[in-house]
Amino acid sequence: MIFRHPEWFALLPVLLLAGRLLPRLSLWRPVRLLLLVLITATLAQPQWRRLADGVDLWVLLDSSVSAEQPMARGMQEWEKLLEKSRGREDRIFYLSYAAEVMKRGAEGAEMYARNQTQTRTAQAITQALAFAQREGPGRPARILAITDGYSTEPLTGLASKLSQQGVELDYRLARESETTDFRISAMKLPSRAQLGEPFLIEIELRGTADGKVPLTLLRNGRELKTSEVDVRLGSGAIRFTDRLPAAGVAHYEAIILPAKDAHPGNNRHEAMIEIAGGPRVLLLTKYTDDPAAAALQRQGFTVETVTELRSLRPGQLAGVKCVIFNNVPAFELPSEFLPAMDFYVREQGGSILMAGGKQSFAAGGYFESPLDPLLPVSMEMKQEHRKLMVAMAIVMDRSGSMGMNVQNGFTKMQLADEGAANAIRFLGPQDLLAVYAVDSEAHEMVPLQQVGPNRDKMESAVRRIESTGGGIYVYNGLKAAWDQLKAAPVGQRHIILFSDAADSEQPGDYQILVEEIIKNGGTVSVIALGTRRDVDAWILDDIAKRGKGRIFYTDKAEELPSIFSQETVAVARSAFITDPVATKAAGGWFEISSQTFDWPAQVDGFNLSYLRDWASQALITQDEYAAPLVAFGPRGTGRTAAVSFPLGGEHSQLVRAWPKYGDFLQTQVRWLMGETLPPGIGVRHRLEGNTLTLDLLYDEEWAPKLRAKAPRVVLAHGLRAEGSHELAWERVSPGHYQTRTELPEGEMVRGAVQVAGQAVSFGPVIVGTSTEWAFDESRVEELRRVSQTSGGRELLEMSQAWRSPATPRFTDLGIYLLIVTLLCLLFEAFVTRTGWKLPRLARAESKPRPAIIKPTREALQHQQRLSQAPQAQEIKTPAAEAEPKITQVSAEERQSRFQRAKKR
Repeated sequence: MIFRHPEWFALLPVLLLAGRLLPRLSLWRPVRLLLLVLITATLAQPQWRRLADGVDLWVLLDSSVSAEQPMARGMQEWEKLLEKSRGREDRIFYLSYAAEVMKRGAEGAEMYARNQTQTRTAQAITQALAFAQREGPGRPARILAITDGYSTEPLTGLASKLSQQGVELDYRLARESETTDFRISAMKLPSRAQLGEPFLIEIELRGTADGKVPLTLLRNGRELKTSEVDVRLGSGAIRFTDRLPAAGVAHYEAIILPAKDAHPGNNRHEAMIEIAGGPRVLLLTKYTDDPAAAALQRQGFTVETVTELRSLRPGQLAGVKCVIFNNVPAFELPSEFLPAMDFYVREQGGSILMAGGKQSFAAGGYFESPLDPLLPVSMEMKQEHRKLMVAMAIVMDRSGSMGMNVQNGFTKMQLADEGAANAIRFLGPQDLLAVYAVDSEAHEMVPLQQVGPNRDKMESAVRRIESTGGGIYVYNGLKAAWDQLKAAPVGQRHIILFSDAADSEQPGDYQILVEEIIKNGGTVSVIALGTRRDVDAWILDDIAKRGKGRIFYTDKAEELPSIFSQETVAVARSAFITDPVATKAAGGWFEISSQTFDWPAQVDGFNLSYLRDWASQALITQDEYAAPLVAFGPRGTGRTAAVSFPLGGEHSQLVRAWPKYGDFLQTQVRWLMGETLPPGIGVRHRLEGNTLTLDLLYDEEWAPKLRAKAPRVVLAHGLRAEGSHELAWERVSPGHYQTRTELPEGEMVRGAVQVAGQAVSFGPVIVGTSTEWAFDESRVEELRRVSQTSGGRELLEMSQAWRSPATPRFTDLGIYLLIVTLLCLLFEAFVTRTGWKLPRLARAESKPRPAIIKPTREALQHQQRLSQAPQAQEIKTPAAEAEPKITQVSAEERQSRFQRAKKR
């Protein structure tokens, strides 16, 4: 505690002296004496220290991609200047931020993978305030933001937060010295158009210099038009028209390539448009002239046939009511297409039909795929139905790249080990297995042996495989595996090669080795961690093609266990029965049609599967399996079906000659497509910036239904549609509901409105530009205003970062002393006016104590004479004569005296 004006204490002795000289003032009475002390202390202005010495400086480092280069050039010098100017009691803390905020030196900071496509300055400042309050209570704090100033979120409300906590915000702008920059600021086109209807595409550019900028427009990844945009006075625009002859979704991309440009990250923009053309069927097939397509078209269906499976996009599901997988393998489909099917069926009310064949169901790699739980049949073959043993070898990449952690905390190697353990679990007890871990050499982890008695030991061995560094020598791994398998006494030999698509070294003469494997009845499949664009992907593609096996690509290590399971089941536990089999009606057809149906007496072959408990079956085999040939059932708001016999190609002669082939397909597909939504209701969506607005419009007939059960709005993000969430409606007016949501940039979004048990799908839509590269100067002005409001400023010299904030370190206690003084003054006035005294405490009754009288000098001399007298005689002493009489005063008399005193 300190006193700002201690000189007032000199007044206290003067007042005490006055009280002694003037007794009538009664200054020595306790309450009045306390009042004098309180008044003097208040005038001295006492203050209590609430903040310690020194300053806590929180430095926010912009780690977004737009600020990466200028931050890298200046950071080392800035840190030296801050350390040089720091005081002995000062402390410094660093926070790196982009889409997330990470404290430097925190546990796991080295492994933290930031999303650098956003600059969330508001979140970083809020986090710094929270840290300052927790790490340094009782200490003054400042915040220094080193950034390019282009935040991707508003700074609303930050000024009040800084002021409330007494923290000042300084900033230092980190900018590129190069100022010439061109960017695409907008790309405008309607969200929906009719089939064959022309529509306008408008592209706007911004630039810091004038000139002609080359522009390329792409549609669905293919070049549509090229032109030049003339930028004058900082802006330019160009317009194109287009029309589409087919229904679905078109994806447009605009790309500029200026000769001189500071930031290429803002040179691209994308948008989508939906072409409405009525419900249609999407047929995925490997047959050149698929008989299913012709049969459906004759029945009046709009059929979109896709034979180039790798060109599929989830956006093609827009407007599609049924997807038919006609004997196409899962590994040839894009990795994002199958995961998107779950949202399409369960939430958007879509449907799927899988037809049989040697590359369908489990044989096509669909076991434990995203499609597996949607189908009405189970694809895992029962052990007692196995007819052929398998000898399998797994070649595991354990190079240095496999030691990296992924999002779930596991390493790539651990997930690959779990995948190999899954493969062991799905092999039969009579099958043979060998496992090799490969870096520059092949290391035998499990020798070729029967699975049955060694299953637990094998799983334990593969789960102990660790990454040891280096690369993977592909040839060495394949050679070691084949040396074991070629002597195996079984008919089916198979190798699974797991390798990194970006680090598959030393392939050697793999062509000769794979040719030898094929000649001796072996096959090779590849599980590639990465994408088809990786540097060594072509080697792995060629090995799988020459080895007559499958190839799986995934850039998500979390998918490895399920991919190993799919491949193992496709080889060892799937079954396509090639012998003709008699059929038998099962009665479930009446759930689809009220009329009886003439089924074929036989089918040429079928995929062995088992009916799920929630599904129905219309046709089964007349053999020991009694397997479902036609099964179906609902899934969410959609429907699914499985036709286990081939609808085309090999082993389909009897079925294609069946007179009811077309009627069967028509009835099955119409049931899958569901009922048409009754009239009187509609959904409209529009995208403005990054805000998606949905309008639900309905007439009076729909009002009771919507009151009984509110409509749902479900959104799914990303190509895989792995995560979905609901939105809340707002009633705008009678017959009109509306909802809005902010969409993430660069991410495709699909959705559905579910009403009366049916779904109205919309989208996909995409926010096609990144505000990270927008360089909106209003964001810099907003940062400047927040800084000035808090008491901060732009720092040109780093040494000024340590100045103490304007927030006082002391709290004034004068107001509290004034309150106490006022209370004492009121108490003194009360006592003076009423004569009130504090009540005495009652004492316990006791006998009166005798009075002790000190003897006088004469009494002592008289006592001495008596002690010297020869005879004892009664002598009347002067002391006895002078002894005062003690008079007793009664209680009544004392009471009357007190009453008389009060009256005076």
